[in-house]
Amino acid sequence: MKNLFVTLAAAFLAVSVNAADVAKGPAPDFTLKSTAGQNVKLSDFKGKVVLINMWASWCGPCRQEMPILDKLAKDNKDLVVLGVNQDEEASERDAFLKDNPVSFQVLDDSKHTVAGLLKSKTQPSSFFVDRAGNLVHTHEGFKAGDDAVYAATVKELLAK
Repeated sequence: MKNLFVTLAAAFLAVSVNAADVAKGPAPDFTLKSTAGQNVKLSDFKGKVVLINMWASWCGPCRQEMPILDKLAKDNKDLVVLGVNQDEEASERDAFLKDNPVSFQVLDDSKHTVAGLLKSKTQPSSFFVDRAGNLVHTHEGFKAGDDAVYAATVKELLAK
């Protein structure tokens, strides 16, 4: 039984370490429509720190994370938060946003194009892009305490 626990713990740590290294280097450029109907292109934000968050209205951890992302966006005016929605039906996304409004841009990725480019395997997933346009940190999932990780990562990137 002890060996099983050690094996499972090692596997979990391996997944956690690999999750942080899913994507590094130049962020793949993409263009998606915002909920306001405007085309939003990632490369237009070069020179700014960008947090790309992959989410869906049916995802419980995504629902918990949204107010934290909104607070990050409001508290850090030099941070660009892009909420990339994975819902296949816009009506589901729109109903969620009506009840849970956010101050950052929400983009439609119902065809999972950006999810594929970023190799997003779970929801939520957050991708941090530095001012030079490089993916420097990936965070998969969301649990209590992750807000501190997000805040520290944003603070570090904004200081550069």
